[in-house]
Amino acid sequence: VDAQQRRVGEVLKGFTYFERGDVIVAKITPCLQNGKAAYINGIKSQIAFGSTEFHVLRPGKHIDGRYLFYMVWNPYFRTFAEHSFTGTAGQQRAPANVFERFDIPLPPLSEQRRIAGMLDKADAIRRKRRHALQLTDTFLRSVFLDMFGDPIANPKGWDTATIGEIAEVQSGLQVTTKRNGHPIELPYLRVANVYRDRLDLTEIKTMRVTAAEMERVRLVEGDVLVVEGHGNKDEIGRSAVWDGSVDPCIHQNHLIRVRVGRSKAYPAFISTYLNTPGGRRQMFASSNTTSGLNTISTSTVKRTTVMLPSLDEQLRYVHTIDRASSLRRRWTNADTLIILPKKHTI
Repeated sequence: VDAQQRRVGEVLKGFTYFERGDVIVAKITPCLQNGKAAYINGIKSQIAFGSTEFHVLRPGKHIDGRYLFYMVWNPYFRTFAEHSFTGTAGQQRAPANVFERFDIPLPPLSEQRRIAGMLDKADAIRRKRRHALQLTDTFLRSVFLDMFGDPIANPKGWDTATIGEIAEVQSGLQVTTKRNGHPIELPYLRVANVYRDRLDLTEIKTMRVTAAEMERVRLVEGDVLVVEGHGNKDEIGRSAVWDGSVDPCIHQNHLIRVRVGRSKAYPAFISTYLNTPGGRRQMFASSNTTSGLNTISTSTVKRTTVMLPSLDEQLRYVHTIDRASSLRRRWTNADTLIILPKKHTI
């Protein structure tokens, strides 16, 4: 925890008050969907102050604090809260009354503590797996730099090209209630499904489209998906390769599709390049910020320059990615959270 010591008078205004034993939950998107929540334990004093973007839950005499934390940290609650968001794009927040309407099981305190203890152990395993995933990502970045050199300096003198010269670049569809009358319902990918060189397909939503729209934005295996808009500037431009596991599938407008010409480059190589500091720097330089949402355009993606080693060199790296991805999938598939049936309102 990044904590600082300050005088009480400095934080009485403009901060959120909480105490040891409370549970804090992020209000704002995408922090809430990403599971930003904590059980307050281990702070130096009984009281503390934090961001105004937290909801604070204080456990009553019939609920254990750690148990309460796990009830609002699981994906079921995040999805429930997301449906209650208010505000504009990039500034949406879950209102306080979302907790009044969310039901959780409420067994005796002894059983709550037993369940929380089990989930503590599960979380410890999850953290170890996450660390292993981070080491895998670090390894792949090291291999990339060793094989191809620094993308910014290009010390090995590889040929270069813009994304627009080697790929088709396509924006997605806006999610709106005006689509309710369209004839075709399809699953679509959104920002929450695309991370740096990996996909999270835990939850895939659907939207209604026309036949022409389906044809225009339908994904095929090997498409590179680039995040077009995000509340965190560091996350714009992150990309991953679509694996074709859901078909048909389309994408919303906050993702940009890059369909690479296979005679020029391998999609996995291009995605990795875009996620390097060199690729990210180009995205940042052309980003815009409106109403708290950082965005890039299809033109930005088209102008982005990439190195183009030979296809044989790229393929060697892709084989390394495939071996690492096999391990990553096993670790990720085992990374689950117990979701209990609902019974009682918080």
